[in-house]
Amino acid sequence: MTGPQSNKIFAAFLIAGITAYLSAFVADKLIHAEPLSEPAVPIEGGEVAAGVVSGPKGPEPIMHLIAAADIAKGEKLSKACAACHSFDNGGPDKVGPNLWGVLGGPKAHVAGFAYSDGLKNKAGSWGYAEMNEFLYKPKAYIEGTKMNYIGMKKPEDRAALIAWLRSMGSTSMALPSEGDIAAEKAKLAPEPEVTEEEAATESAVDGAAEEAAPAE
Repeated sequence: MTGPQSNKIFAAFLIAGITAYLSAFVADKLIHAEPLSEPAVPIEGGEVAAGVVSGPKGPEPIMHLIAAADIAKGEKLSKACAACHSFDNGGPDKVGPNLWGVLGGPKAHVAGFAYSDGLKNKAGSWGYAEMNEFLYKPKAYIEGTKMNYIGMKKPEDRAALIAWLRSMGSTSMALPSEGDIAAEKAKLAPEPEVTEEEAATESAVDGAAEEAAPAE
């Protein structure tokens, strides 16, 4: 290869390199990438899932589980309560009262026991529904209760323990009827899920109603 030919080839590579550099420089100065205000491809379902507002949670219904509940399991679960309660007929009161015959009896069923004011002021008896709510979270069911137990979260465990308590002096108490079961399910049905959009609409409607109301 002669000298002039080599110079031509070198010059061609040099010009190509300069051209590529200048093209990139000009493009960088003239074209600015802007962030997208919305996704280029819509993601279905993402907005709804992010906007769901869950309702308050509470105990699940258990009456439909009582008839077939595992009583032996309930007896095992009661061991966690044995430090504070006795369960046999005529057993002593401990930190908590004796619980023989508690199911179906009045809330403060042991005469002379120093119950908390919250429990003494709680009307009614210990039915299946009341015991379910109490075992789920005692301090929520009876404000100011002296009981330090945090609660039993599994509905199957609560049903088993309640079925065992029924066997301890409360066998005369009838098992839950279909009507009882339906009423409990209706009462403890979870709150319907509400999206943020629905909540905002409801708030706007309430606000408009307040503005339109005549002053008194």
